[in-house]
Amino acid sequence: MEHLKHDLEYLKLLSRSYPTISSASSEIINLNAYLHLPKGTEHFLSDIHGEFDAFNHIIKSGSGVIKDKINEFLTTFTEEEKNLIATVIYYPYEKLDLLAKENKLDKALYKKIIYGLIDITRVVASKYSRVDVRSFISKEYQYVIEELLHSHEFTMNKEAYYEAIIDSIIVTNRANEYIVELTNLIKKCSIAHLHILGDIFDRGDGAFRVIELLKRKNNCDITWGNHDVEYMGACAGNMCCVANVIRNSCRYNHLSTLEEGYGISLRPLIAFAMQEYKDDPCSMFIPDAAEANDNEDYDTKLIAKMHKAITIIQLKLDGQIVDRHPNYKADYMKKLLNIDFKNGTYTRFGKTYELADRLFPTVDPKNPFKLTKEEEELIEKLTISFRHSENLNDHVDFLFKVGSMYLKYNDNLLFHGCIPLNEDGSYLEYTDEKGNTYKGIEYLDYCDKTLRKGYYNKYRTSNHNAVDFFYFMWCMSSSPLFGKSDITTFERYFLSKEDSKNFKEEKNPYYIYSTKKEWCSRILEEFGLDKRKGKIINGHVPVKIRKGESPIKAGGKLIIIDGGICKAYQGVTGIAGYTLISNSHGMKLIAHEPFHSKEKAIKEDNDMLHSVTIINSREDSILIKDTYNGKKIKEKISELLELVYCYEMGYIKSN
Repeated sequence: MEHLKHDLEYLKLLSRSYPTISSASSEIINLNAYLHLPKGTEHFLSDIHGEFDAFNHIIKSGSGVIKDKINEFLTTFTEEEKNLIATVIYYPYEKLDLLAKENKLDKALYKKIIYGLIDITRVVASKYSRVDVRSFISKEYQYVIEELLHSHEFTMNKEAYYEAIIDSIIVTNRANEYIVELTNLIKKCSIAHLHILGDIFDRGDGAFRVIELLKRKNNCDITWGNHDVEYMGACAGNMCCVANVIRNSCRYNHLSTLEEGYGISLRPLIAFAMQEYKDDPCSMFIPDAAEANDNEDYDTKLIAKMHKAITIIQLKLDGQIVDRHPNYKADYMKKLLNIDFKNGTYTRFGKTYELADRLFPTVDPKNPFKLTKEEEELIEKLTISFRHSENLNDHVDFLFKVGSMYLKYNDNLLFHGCIPLNEDGSYLEYTDEKGNTYKGIEYLDYCDKTLRKGYYNKYRTSNHNAVDFFYFMWCMSSSPLFGKSDITTFERYFLSKEDSKNFKEEKNPYYIYSTKKEWCSRILEEFGLDKRKGKIINGHVPVKIRKGESPIKAGGKLIIIDGGICKAYQGVTGIAGYTLISNSHGMKLIAHEPFHSKEKAIKEDNDMLHSVTIINSREDSILIKDTYNGKKIKEKISELLELVYCYEMGYIKSN
């Protein structure tokens, strides 16, 4: 037994799943064969920012891959028929209902749709074993669908058999059910693995719907963004995060995310704002029509009062959290100290500006960070609502379950923001409360560990430092998820638009050094990846395509995939988001055009247009054996081989 790599007790546990030599040997055969299939298609998306409808369409369409397959393989179909097939795949229930209402769903159209779906299913399922494909199909449909998928090498007799199955499906009024099942199978096969590179939350009103969609995906991982950590911190009970989440919800007019998505009542804030700011027009806090949603029930004047009330509370809490943690080195966030309340001015960097809004009814100039009794009661009540929200806790649990600060997957390094650097390109060091220092990969590991500690120990009073760390990660200059020198929230609200332009959120030097190929290679090596094959993939900073900026940098070693799925960024980027796709033949970047609406897509078969940039390609296929999953499968094969040996040698009893 000396040559066994695995402990005998572990192999005995494994024998419970494979109790005989034949069962273990069969699994070895299956796994070895599986290793020689082409690798599945990975999709990478970033910075969704609550834009559910566009994100949902991207996922349903396989980032445009499904339409490309339709155009390539349904050669006998007209353009109108191809567009119809695509819409049926994306929105089967809605499109079939519409066709029925229009009296178009006759036998001929049903057959056309089913034949088209079967052909596309064969194409997208070709990278999977029959066992995998079967697992994607609901049990009651497995036999019939498998017969349809594997009857294409038919004789004349087989063709009649094939035709009879489809006729029977239609005659028995089961066509809709089978069409839906085929469309689900196509969508499951089109995305083998989904990587989300942060910022699910913020500007749009559908972030909670995005999370629900992701929870239904079997193969999904998330690298956290600073807007995600903001919600995670609010759920953990960090008052600064709570105030900031509400402030952003007011700013972008998506209070429904909190009220409908997470059952958080804002009535206490409404009552407080109407009392303290009843005579204040709060004109600087009216949601910006160009950026905000327009589907809220609240009057914008009321939202403006709520907006200002929670902003003042947040600014006070900013000062408190910075005072509690001098190691954050974030005195620049104590903005209220720069105000001359008597003269209505703001002084910073040696220059004085007139305040555009001089009304601070709850601020004590002698102690500007002190909450009033009413503010204290309000923020405590709101924080309890966040901590006790069942749906929010469920979503944050999911973010911790499948999420992390960074991910190494198939030679690629994934993270949202940056690896903080100094001006000279050396790693920035972070010092914790105990005086320990961290930099590079150790710093990201420390951040991951501290966030988990903050959340899973959130009810322990001794855990304040870890809970406060959520806010550090959200917006402070040394945070790998923020990566900017300052956050100019105060200046945008309280100075004129012209004066606020003097305050910039300068990017961390990472964004300069990461454009250099040799620097990216060094990072890949530090994270234990092959610098020849590996790439760094991140989001966070929108790529300004309109100004000629390229998302592919450092000779192809760095790919930034924040292309503006969120409408608020599309004026900057010039497109409506990126999907990076890695399949068995290489890697390509999909640039999406704006998504009009789900209703337009269903009614007019209007798809999301896209363009493709090939990053690298190869004629031979990358096989599963060459991937991250392949490595795990090889390890399992090794375990099973040792189990078979133990059976043969009598070390473990075979049933």
